[in-house]
Amino acid sequence: MKTDIFTAPPWLQPRTAYFHIPFCAHHCGYCDFAVSVGNDHLIELYLDALELEIQRTSSHPIETAFIGGGTPTHLSPRQLERFLKSIRANFFFVDDASREFSIESTPESFSEEKVAVLADYGVNRVSIGVQSFQDQTLGALDRKHSVQQIAQALEWVRRKIPVVSLDLIFAAPGQSNSDWERDLKSALAYQPEHLSTYGLTYEKGTPLWKQRERGLVHAVEEDQELHLYAHAIETLTSAGYEHYEISNYAKPGHRCRHNERYWANEAYFGLGVGAARYQNGVRELNVRDTKKYIQLLLSGEPATFQSERLDPRSRAFETIAVQLRRSDGIDRSRFLTQSGMDLDELIGEPITHLIAQELLSDDGRSVRLTLKGKFLADGMIEHLMKSQC
Repeated sequence: MKTDIFTAPPWLQPRTAYFHIPFCAHHCGYCDFAVSVGNDHLIELYLDALELEIQRTSSHPIETAFIGGGTPTHLSPRQLERFLKSIRANFFFVDDASREFSIESTPESFSEEKVAVLADYGVNRVSIGVQSFQDQTLGALDRKHSVQQIAQALEWVRRKIPVVSLDLIFAAPGQSNSDWERDLKSALAYQPEHLSTYGLTYEKGTPLWKQRERGLVHAVEEDQELHLYAHAIETLTSAGYEHYEISNYAKPGHRCRHNERYWANEAYFGLGVGAARYQNGVRELNVRDTKKYIQLLLSGEPATFQSERLDPRSRAFETIAVQLRRSDGIDRSRFLTQSGMDLDELIGEPITHLIAQELLSDDGRSVRLTLKGKFLADGMIEHLMKSQC
């Protein structure tokens, strides 16, 4: 890989780019992402606006690219081709042979023609939001695809695209241990290169959150959720997958390199409605309203509505928070180089306390979560962040 093309370290100069497509056929009840439903008439205008933003950010080398949503594969084959052509015309992979070019999708949004378009433009990794292989769980999650559509989508993708990642959700209302066991076994039967397992969260303001508030659905008890999480770890690692981040598992050599940049707290480009970017220590966020995004870009204005430059200490603690989620943990030497600060001077006392509780391990070079620590990761990270005050 031609790394000499970059002139600054990866925590200052992005090596990766994210592109957001907000359009969906249906807004799932648990989702709080920047999505747009019932606005397909805006797709062409949105692509006009996004192409302008892409052109303003163009001519940058990247190692990975990720198209997220929304449902990017909700676009028609012609619209997908137009969009992908714009990316390939304005960003270049430093080494095309080792590129990682990913796209998110849902089973019902695929067609054989769309997969062919993706492959023709170099997409070599597809992340499919399966969520479950059980009809009753899909219903509880307000998903609109069927189990049969999962099989068809995977058949199409496997013919053209080499790397597949499957997303699963656990702790859905009414989900039993045996339901989760069947989901894991069904996913493994397809031998995906990568798997993500997420505990269901009730984000404030979403339809699912409102249903819980009214007592129409009931969240899984915390102990049961931890049991389901532990079972995923045991099942997937026994099947040869590396548990390389709290929610992510990969066959050897198939980690998501794009997301590893986020978990290292390194820089990244972000384009599209609601997209975030992080360059030279400055984080910017685009507006979340699709119509507003289109209006701003087509009138020659930037879509940025929020910009923040963190002070060095805040950046260092943010780096601790995200790097601790990885199986690699926090490497003291690299942390010092990246942040300019000594890890033990920042959080030495909390580290000692958490090691005594068997929540962290420390080999002198790196600090990592133990298995017990992974079960309590969110609370632990919150505890460490309080050391900043």
